[in-house]
Amino acid sequence: MKKSLNVLYETFITSLPLLAVMLIVCVFVAPFQNRFDYVRLGVGYAGVIVGQSLFLIGLEKSVLPIGKEIGASLIKLKKTVFVIFFGVLFGFFATVAEPAMWVLARQTNMIVEAVHVTIFVIVMGAGIGICVGLALYRLVKDISIRVILFALYAAIFLTVIFVPDQFIALAFDGSGVTTGDISVPFVLALGLGVSSAIRKNSGTSDDSFGIIGIASAGPIITVFIYGIVIRIMHGGMPAEGTYDPGALPTNISIIFSRSLSDTLIALVPLIIAFLPFQFLLIKMKKTEFRHIMLGMLPVFAGLLIFLFAIDFGFAFAGGYIGEVFMAPYRPNWFPWVLPFIGFILGVAITLTEPAVTVLGDQLQKMIGIKRMSTRMFLAISIGFSATLAIVKIMLEINILWFLVPLYIVALVMMKFSSKLFVGLAFDSGGVVGGALSSAVLTPLTLGIAQAVATASGENAQSILTNGFGILAFISVTPLIAIQVMGMVYTKNRDIICKK
Repeated sequence: MKKSLNVLYETFITSLPLLAVMLIVCVFVAPFQNRFDYVRLGVGYAGVIVGQSLFLIGLEKSVLPIGKEIGASLIKLKKTVFVIFFGVLFGFFATVAEPAMWVLARQTNMIVEAVHVTIFVIVMGAGIGICVGLALYRLVKDISIRVILFALYAAIFLTVIFVPDQFIALAFDGSGVTTGDISVPFVLALGLGVSSAIRKNSGTSDDSFGIIGIASAGPIITVFIYGIVIRIMHGGMPAEGTYDPGALPTNISIIFSRSLSDTLIALVPLIIAFLPFQFLLIKMKKTEFRHIMLGMLPVFAGLLIFLFAIDFGFAFAGGYIGEVFMAPYRPNWFPWVLPFIGFILGVAITLTEPAVTVLGDQLQKMIGIKRMSTRMFLAISIGFSATLAIVKIMLEINILWFLVPLYIVALVMMKFSSKLFVGLAFDSGGVVGGALSSAVLTPLTLGIAQAVATASGENAQSILTNGFGILAFISVTPLIAIQVMGMVYTKNRDIICKK
C-alpha cells in the first residue's frame, strides 16, 4: 500500500508542470468559451494521474515479468530462426496494440483519405516486428549495435531521396508512436530476457539495451515504402483535406467505448501470446502465474483510465492552444510565444509519460543512475524538440534541414559512447513519444500548420508535410542527450575508481 501511495505521489508531483501550463494558457491567456471544457480538462488531468499510477503499479508485477520470461524461454528453442520468428511476431502484436498508433493513423486519414487507417497501422507494426527480430538476431550473434544502427540509418537517409515530401515527417512520427506504454515495457523486458539467457548474468550486459532503438528504425522505412506505393497507385500524391479535430467524437460513452476497445486490443493479445509459452516452456509455479495474472488488473484499469482521460480531457487542448495563438486577430508577436509554450509542454509531458518512468526504473536497477536524472535529461531534450518543431512549422522549413544534422551528431557520438549508453540513447528516442505526447503535441502542431496554411494561401506547404514532425524531433534529441549523460556518468565513475 505504501509503495502504491509513493507511486501516486510521485506521479502527481511530476505532472504539476503540465497542469501549470494548461491553467496559465487556458485560464489566464486564452480562457475557454465553453465552461464545460474546464470540467473536461480537470477530469483529464485527474485521470492521467490515477491511470498512470495504476498502470505503473501493475506493470512491475505483470507485463515486465511476462516479457522477460518469454525472452528467456526463446533461447530454449535453440534455433536462431525461431528466436527471430517469435521476435517478429511479438514485436508486431505488441505494436499494433499501441493506442497512439491508431491516433496517428486517424489523424493522417483525416487529412488524406487515401491513407487507410488499418493498413497504415499494419505497415508500421510490420516495421517494428521485422526490426525486433533483427535486434534479437544481433543479441544471439553478438553483433555490434553501432554497426546495426549505422546501417539502418544509412538506409533511411538513402531511401528518403525517393519518398514523397508528405511522408517524410509522417514516417519519423510513426516511429515515435509505435513504441509506447505497452510495447516499450514488453519489448524492453523481452530483450533483457534474451540477453540474460545468453549472457547468464541476469540481463546486466552492455547489450541489454538497444532493442527499442533498433526497432524504432523499422516503421520509418516501411512508411517510406507505403508513401512511394501510394504515389505510384494514384499517379501522384492525392489531394489533402482540412485538419479538423472538432470533428472527433466528444460524447462520453463513445470515448469510453473507444478507450475500452483500445485497452482490450493492447492487453488481450499479450496474454494470449504468454499462455502457450507458460504451459510449454516457462512452466512457472501456480502462485507466480496467479500473481502475474492478478497484476494485469491494475494495468488494465490504469490504461483504460489513462486513455479515456487523454481522449476526453487533453486531446482537444493541444489543438485549442495552437488555434488561439495563431488567430489572425492576435498581435504579430503573439504566435512567437508558442515555441516557449512548446518547451514547457515538452518537459511536462515527458515527466508524465509512463514509458519514460519504466526506462528510468530499468536504468536505476542496472547501474544506479537515479531515475529522476534520466527523466530530467529526457524532459529537457524533449522541450527543445517541441521548440524546434514549432519554429520549423511557423517558418515552413523542410524537416530534413533539422533531422539530418541531428542524426549525424547522434551517430558520430556512438564512437565515443559506451555500448550500454548507445543502446540506452536509441531506446530513449523510441520511448518518449507515448500516448500523451501524441494526444497533446501532435494536435498542437497540426493546428499551427493549419493556421499557417490558411495565412499563406496557395504558397503554403501542405499540412501533411508541415504539420507532422513533432514526434520526429522528440525521437532524435534524446539520442544526443542520453549519450551526453553517459559520457558524464562514465567520466565521474572513472574519477571515483581512481580515487
